[in-house]
Amino acid sequence: MAELLLPLSPRVQALKESLEDFVETRCLPAEEEFERELGTENRFSRVPRIMEDLKAEAKRRGLWNLWLPKEFPEGAGLTNAEYAVLAEETGRSLLAPEACNCAAPDTGNMEVLLRYGSRAQRAKWLTPLLRGEVRSAFLMTEPEVASSDAANVRCEFVRRPDGGYTIRGRKWWSSGALDPRCRVAIVLGKVIEPPEKNKKSELRAAGDREEQRVSDRRGAQTMLLVPMDAPGVKVMRALQVFGYDDAPHGHAEIELDDVQVGADALLLGEGRGFEIAQGRLGPGRVHHCMRLIGCAERCLELAAERASDP
Repeated sequence: MAELLLPLSPRVQALKESLEDFVETRCLPAEEEFERELGTENRFSRVPRIMEDLKAEAKRRGLWNLWLPKEFPEGAGLTNAEYAVLAEETGRSLLAPEACNCAAPDTGNMEVLLRYGSRAQRAKWLTPLLRGEVRSAFLMTEPEVASSDAANVRCEFVRRPDGGYTIRGRKWWSSGALDPRCRVAIVLGKVIEPPEKNKKSELRAAGDREEQRVSDRRGAQTMLLVPMDAPGVKVMRALQVFGYDDAPHGHAEIELDDVQVGADALLLGEGRGFEIAQGRLGPGRVHHCMRLIGCAERCLELAAERASDP
């Protein structure tokens, strides 16, 4: 549908035709096998082998990392408008976005690392993500507050004398965290100073602690890179959406219980988390909308087919 509004260049037209064929002949037929391999028990303990086959074919066809903004040479050099036409096609299949390494939350996390990560952070986390060797999670939403406004987030990053941080908090709807390939999470929280040792009372301690928070609610937000195997990262449960678990990707509730990370885990700088979030969530929401157009088209086709079946 998008090409009706946007004339396609010969290169984008060729990519679209190749992607259409890939989705229709490889991804859609593989969905049943993918679900069968997942089974009904321990669905977050394995990844169906068919996914790696699809990823290898997408790479061979030149359909890999299509989402990357054109200013980054690691991608296909497409504009958002050009990518929209292709994302619509991947949205027709539950498997195609990951098969082309264009699935959330990895795309948003990779863009964060590309735009805001240090050279060391990119080498450690971005490179394997771009290759599709690992997956990642984004931990922002919390059960106790209205997390649609990131300023409400309560997760604490207690600054240590060595420059590192102790993380305390609880997150949920952490998409991707249940995937056995998930190796790193980007966590949003607020930096606070460590409490003094000689507090006169619990009440005074609570008051002092609150005063130590950065005064600007949005300016307090900070993002850290946290390895999923760090001690204290506890996956509490898998959450469902209308009864679906979205395995093996999943959506988790996670407790961060005195998780220790070094100063090298800090993204961009203290108090820059809201800035990063805006840069990440803007393109991420647009990508979801692009794919959902294709998903809606497939749903309509299936409904029409069922309605006309004698």
